Amino acid sequence: MSEFDEAAKTLLFDAPNSYVGRSVTRPNARCLTQGRGQYVDDIVLPRMLNVAYVRSPHAHAKIVKIGTKKAAAMPGVMRIVTGAEIAMVCKPYVGVLTHLQGMRSPPQYPLAVDVARWQGEPVVAVVAQSRAEAEDAVEMVEIVYEELPAALDAERALDPSEPKIHPEFDSNLCFQRTVDTGGVDAAMSSAHLVVDDTIRFGRHTGVTMEPRAIVADYNPAEESMTVYHCGQSPHMMQGIIASRLSLDEHRVRIVVRDVGGSFGIKIHTYGDEIAACALSLMLGRPVKFAADRYESFLSDIHARDHRVKAKLAVDRDGNMTALEIDDLTGVGPYSMFPRSSGVECNQILNLTGGPYKHKEYRAKGTVVFQNKNMMCQYRAVGHPIAVAVAEHMVDQAAAKLRIDPAEMRRRNLIPDDAYPCKSPSGMRFEALSHQRCLEKLLALMKYDELRGEQAELRKKGVYRGIGLSSFIEVTNPSPMFYGVGGARIAAQDGCTIKLDASGAIVAATGVTEQGQGTETIMAQIAATALGVEMSCVKVLTGDTDKVPYGGGTWASRAAGIGGEAVLQAGLALKHNILEAGAVILKTNASDLDIADGKVVRKGTEQGITLAELARICYYRGNELPVDFQPELVVTRHYRVKDYAFVFSNGAQGCSLEVDPDTGFVKLLKMWCVDDCGRVINPKLVEEQARGGIVQGIGGALYEHCLYDERGQLLNATMADYLVPMAAEMPDIECAHVETPTKTSMLGAKGAGEAGTGGAPAAIMNAVNDALRPLGAKVTSQPITPEMVLRALGKVN
Repeated sequence: MSEFDEAAKTLLFDAPNSYVGRSVTRPNARCLTQGRGQYVDDIVLPRMLNVAYVRSPHAHAKIVKIGTKKAAAMPGVMRIVTGAEIAMVCKPYVGVLTHLQGMRSPPQYPLAVDVARWQGEPVVAVVAQSRAEAEDAVEMVEIVYEELPAALDAERALDPSEPKIHPEFDSNLCFQRTVDTGGVDAAMSSAHLVVDDTIRFGRHTGVTMEPRAIVADYNPAEESMTVYHCGQSPHMMQGIIASRLSLDEHRVRIVVRDVGGSFGIKIHTYGDEIAACALSLMLGRPVKFAADRYESFLSDIHARDHRVKAKLAVDRDGNMTALEIDDLTGVGPYSMFPRSSGVECNQILNLTGGPYKHKEYRAKGTVVFQNKNMMCQYRAVGHPIAVAVAEHMVDQAAAKLRIDPAEMRRRNLIPDDAYPCKSPSGMRFEALSHQRCLEKLLALMKYDELRGEQAELRKKGVYRGIGLSSFIEVTNPSPMFYGVGGARIAAQDGCTIKLDASGAIVAATGVTEQGQGTETIMAQIAATALGVEMSCVKVLTGDTDKVPYGGGTWASRAAGIGGEAVLQAGLALKHNILEAGAVILKTNASDLDIADGKVVRKGTEQGITLAELARICYYRGNELPVDFQPELVVTRHYRVKDYAFVFSNGAQGCSLEVDPDTGFVKLLKMWCVDDCGRVINPKLVEEQARGGIVQGIGGALYEHCLYDERGQLLNATMADYLVPMAAEMPDIECAHVETPTKTSMLGAKGAGEAGTGGAPAAIMNAVNDALRPLGAKVTSQPITPEMVLRALGKVN
C-alpha cells in the first residue's frame, strides 16, 4: 500500500461516523429471538414430498437383495428408489485435489451400490407424503446383507492382511506426503535434549443446532431447479448439483436463508442431499430431506481422528532447533467431495510449529481409508491437532529443562519484527504478533500471581494447572487452497451495491450468514464506505440468483475477502453518487462528501438528500445533462493475490483444577488474545472467540465418536455423546492485538476459528501442569476422568 492508501485508510476508518471498530448489535437478532427466522425445515411447498433413508446397519457389507414390495404398499408412499436407480440420473463424484499429489479415492454415488462401506451409509430412499410415513415405510424395506470384514483401525489399515475397502486399489492408502528441510537428523543428534511423545486425538463432529436439511424443487416446464439449503457455499453447491444431475448451471438456484450453525459441517457433498435433488428431478415435485439427530451423528462428517508421533530438539538454553512429526489419520471409505479428506492432514503438516523460529522440520502425513463415517473439514481444520502437538512438545521440553513455559515461548516465538518470513514447512507469513500477544495474555491472566497461588495450593493438596498455547490460523485463503487443485470453489468474492430509489443502500454479498454476524459486519463496512447510517443499509446473502458469484463462508474468509469486496464496491458507489451530486449541485465532486444521509459541500450542511438525488436520477433524468448517465449500481470483486493465505495469530491461557481421586477436570478460567487484523466489530470477534473456545473445550475434554470392534457407532445420541453445556463453560476473557494485513484496504483477517484452534492445547498443557507433581501425564484427547486416573496409575 502507498502512503496515499495509508492516509486514505486512516481518514476512512478513524472518521467519527465510521462503524469499523464499533461493537454494533446484530440487526437480525430481534428477528431470530422473536422466532421469525426461516430455516429449511420451515419451508413447505405445494405438492412437496418427504424422503427418508434406509441406512446400512453394517460397517462393511455386500447388498445381496433389496425387497420393497411391503414398503411400497404402506400409506403415503410415492416412490422407493435404490442406489442403482439414483446412479442412472446422477453422475458419481471423486473427492481428490490434484495438488495433493498421489491422492486417490474411488467414484462415489449418493446411495450405496452393491456394497455399503460404513454404518449409516444411505442405501434406499423412501419418498412419501410426510416424513412420518416415509420413516414407517423405511422399517418395511427388506434388505439382505452379506457382512464383510471391516478395516477399522487406522494403524492397521495398511497391513497386507487388512480387508481392502476398494478392490480396485492395492491398499487402503488415500494420500501420503512428506515435508523435510533436510537437517533434522543432524539437529537431533547434536541437540542438548530431545523429547518425544505420541499424542492421540479423538474423532468427533460438529453437532450443529440445526441438523442438515434440503428442499429440492425441480420445475420440468423450465428445466430448472430451486434448492433451499442450510449450507455455507451456495455457488459451490449450485455447480455440484448442476454437474451431477446434468442440468444447466444457470438454471439451478440455491437459496440459503437462516442457518442454525455450520462449523464446516455443512460445506460438503452428502449423498442423502444429492439424492433428494435427484428424486425431485425424477418425480418432478419438491422433495425435502431433514436429518434427525441420530442421522446427523451417523452421516455428518467427523473430524480430528489423528495419531501424531513427535520429536523436539532443543539446545542447552531451551532454543528449539528441530521438530519432527508423523501424522496418521483414517478418513472413512471415501475422500469427501469436493474439498477432499486429505486437507486436515495436509494442514497439520503445514501448520505444526508455525509460531516458532526453529530451522529444521520434518513431517510425514498418512491418510488411510477405513469403514467408519467419512471425515473432512470441521471448524479450524487441522489447527487443534497442529497447535496441541507443538505446544505439548514445547511444554515437555520446558519441564525437562526447568524453564517456565512462558519464558520458553519468549525464547522461541518468532519475533514480531521478523516479518515477512517463511516457516520451515514453506508457509509465508506477512505480519504476525506472537510476542505481543503472549505478553498481553500473561498480563491479562496475571500469570505470576496465578503461579504463586498454584504453589500455595499444592501445599494443601489442591492440584491446579496453568496452560499456555500460541497459535496461527489460516484465514483469507487464495486460489492456492482449492482452485489450484481443480476444485470449483471460489477464492474470490463479490459485492453488488446500489443506491435504490428511496435513498437506501442495498448490498448483495457472496458470503453467507451462518449465525456468525456476516450481515452485521457487511452493513458496518458498507455504511463506513459510503458515510451513511448503518440503519440505511440492507444486506442480501445466500441466493445465487441475487448475489454475485462467491465462495461463501469457510476458512474465516467472510470479513477479510467478502468485507473487502463490500468496501471496494461501497467506495466506488460513493464516487458515483458524488459525481451525480456534482452535476445536480453544479460543483466539483472533489468538493462534496456524504454526511447524515445527504450529499453536502464539505464543511457545510448544504446539499441534497440521497433520497432526492435518487429521485432525480431514477425518475427525472430530464433534469440531467444529456451527456451524463448516473450509475448507481456497482459490483466489485476481491481475491487475495500476494499470499496463499493471510495468517492471523494469537495466544490462549487456561487455569483448571484436577481432582486426583476422581480424575475430574474443572475449568476455572480461559483467556484468549487474538490478532485478526483490523477488528470490525469487537463484540462479534469476542463472540467468535468464545464460541470457538467452547468447541475446543468439547474436543479436549468431552466429545468422542466411539466405535466398537464391528464398526458400530456407540454414542449416536445427545444422551451419550457429551458436549460442553453451560455448567462446563468457564469465564472466558478476551482481548485484541491489531496487525492489519496490507493485502487489502480493510486490513481484516479472519477470527472464526482461532478459539477452537488454540483451546485444546492450552487445556492439555494445563492438565499436565497440574499432574506434573504427581509424576503423571496425559497424551490423548478427550481428557476424560478415566484417562486421568489411568495416567495416575489408579485404573488399568
